[in-house]
Amino acid sequence: MSKDNVVSTIAQGTVIAAFGRQYAVRLDTGGEALCYPRAKRSEIACGDRVEMALNAPDQGVIDKILPRASLFYRADQWKEKLIAANVTQIVVVVATEPGFSDELITRCMVAADAQDIAALIVLNKSDIPASLEACRAQLKAFVAAGHAVLEMSAMGDVEPLRERLRDHTSLFVGQSGMGKSTLTNALIPDADARTREISEVLDSGKHTTTHARLYALPGGGQLIDSPGLQSFGLAHLTKNEIECGFPEIRPLLGTCRFRDCNHLKEPDCALRGARDSGEFDARRYTALMQLLDEHEVARKHRLEH
Repeated sequence: MSKDNVVSTIAQGTVIAAFGRQYAVRLDTGGEALCYPRAKRSEIACGDRVEMALNAPDQGVIDKILPRASLFYRADQWKEKLIAANVTQIVVVVATEPGFSDELITRCMVAADAQDIAALIVLNKSDIPASLEACRAQLKAFVAAGHAVLEMSAMGDVEPLRERLRDHTSLFVGQSGMGKSTLTNALIPDADARTREISEVLDSGKHTTTHARLYALPGGGQLIDSPGLQSFGLAHLTKNEIECGFPEIRPLLGTCRFRDCNHLKEPDCALRGARDSGEFDARRYTALMQLLDEHEVARKHRLEH
């Protein structure tokens, strides 16, 4: 039979791994298929639900992305980077060693809030007592803001984390070296084997480690492990979305003297007042100002281009 006469079967599935323009898709009917997007430009993310035309049981072409419940991504003035789709919980993994960036935590939390995604901070390697108290102090402002923090060790008991993941499609994010992959392997005994299988399907070897991968969790839920982050731009968010990403100041929004208050030098600024009184952590205030400044730069850039 000629290539033109191949009969295609319409199917749906979930993208579980990606590399370049190749996607490993877990089919709703069982099994997996290696698929390519029909369009030249791909906007497909790990976790996406897709519809495809299968020209063989394990090969096909993705025709469309089905409606998303959420999309977690980062953006600067020039480009966007999709991380995962249809997640219901972001798990920011930090560790007692090496040191972590609370700025990156803030950015992930703000991005999650903008998509109405639940968020959890995991302090890994909490069995290293020398650094534990310093890390707790670093996370104190997040706890005060209402963010949940779970202390644990990937080398110890991971069941408390498993309970938090059970009813979610969760995404592990964080800097390199925080132990995301170790946690994944502890939660999913065959994760290494699954990674090798996906690598073989994609024929991309070690390079698949630079892309997110989705796993089914034993006992319920799904987990997406993502590569380490060094930066997280929020150029795609509005000023209000950025401000609302700081839950401790939500009751104060709109109570400044000036409706368009930038919270810098304007008189009777409610946010600066809360900072000065200690109700709004000074480091959190500084982080907010940096994000709002980046937002303004990105806004002007869009107007000019």
